[in-house]
Amino acid sequence: MSQNNRSEGVEYIQEDDGRITARDIETGVASYGETKAEALAMLAEALELHAGDGDPIEDEDAFLEELGIDPEEVKAARKENDGLPDFMQ
Repeated sequence: MSQNNRSEGVEYIQEDDGRITARDIETGVASYGETKAEALAMLAEALELHAGDGDPIEDEDAFLEELGIDPEEVKAARKENDGLPDFMQ
């Protein structure tokens, strides 16, 4: 990944698995998608949440279950990885 001296804008990174990561240079918030457009749309949503514009999740376990995700698997992964996503380790 090349570094630059810009302090704002979006950086696109082609991942090994073919996905594209879009990272906001100012905040460091990142998201990904199959295309640049999808990655940018996902980044916009992540930035809204980062800024506090999203709705709070009242019951994380129930929310994860609604998405078809086992909350216990998430807890185990957090414990194993100190709670950080792969790209932040």
